[in-house]
Amino acid sequence: MKKTILTALGCLLLASLFPTTAFAQELIVGGQAVGIRIRTEGVLVSGVAQVETEEGGSSPAAEAGLQEGDCVLRVDGKEVHSAAELIGAVGSAGGDPVELTVRRGERLWKFFVQPVLSDEGQWMLGMWLRDAVTGIGTVTFCDPDSGTYGALGHSITDEVSGKAVPLETGSITEAEIHSITPGSAGVPGALNGDFAGGTVLGSVEINSDCGIYGIAKGAFDGQIAEVGEFRTGPATILATVNGREVREFAVRITRIYRDGEGEHVMLTVTDQELCALTGGIVQGMSGSPILQDGKLVGAVTHVFVNDPTRGYGISIQDMLAAAGIAESQAA
Repeated sequence: MKKTILTALGCLLLASLFPTTAFAQELIVGGQAVGIRIRTEGVLVSGVAQVETEEGGSSPAAEAGLQEGDCVLRVDGKEVHSAAELIGAVGSAGGDPVELTVRRGERLWKFFVQPVLSDEGQWMLGMWLRDAVTGIGTVTFCDPDSGTYGALGHSITDEVSGKAVPLETGSITEAEIHSITPGSAGVPGALNGDFAGGTVLGSVEINSDCGIYGIAKGAFDGQIAEVGEFRTGPATILATVNGREVREFAVRITRIYRDGEGEHVMLTVTDQELCALTGGIVQGMSGSPILQDGKLVGAVTHVFVNDPTRGYGISIQDMLAAAGIAESQAA
């Protein structure tokens, strides 16, 4: 899981989607595992690759200047919304050069790419493509007044390129955890669950460096807690590690620090039962709420790859600011 800096432009975009309002500092605390499905804006280039032809290897995309993380929006002026559409458009060109309209960062670019005929008889550009992402994560909070929820505490990224996935549409659904792959030194663990056909719980409107945000279709079950601030010392996290039951586990916050991304903590899992079940923090637990003194103070985001009993967290204040529902301190 990769951490990136939330730019000023990104903050403005978040604020425009979820206008900042005066906010009673009480939230429904999450901990529920959910299935996450998002479709990309256009087609994401996960990477460029060689195409094997009768004359040898060739990479038209790389030669034309395309890069991993680019998002292809149109082929020869026609919008594409899936990898299949892009591949079909290249094939229909019959070997003629194609014009790709690409979003790179905040700018649009045009590339003229000459397809090559692979040794399997298919016209190709030499790109790894992605048009959707699915997975399991954890809900951190839900605002009972607006219905806005936050989850993950970090962005959804392409596993090949490591780039944040450009979001077109998305949803979160009910999930049931049926097994655990425990984490160990150098090997991240994971919650394994089923969310195919699960009830849709809400939309995904934003994929930001501080988490994913959207509007819940109904109120999440959970305790109401005031928003608080980190301090070093004992704390607990809420997570679903079996079925749909949200449970509380002991951790300890060992360090608090600020960087260009906001306020973060390092924490250590001290709950022996959780260590026995999962080895510590595993994939799927991102977004697990962190509670101290009965207050919601943040969410688990990342794990130390070489020590799954240790990880990072993000402050709830930064998540609320990203969602646009934090109370305006300037006002």
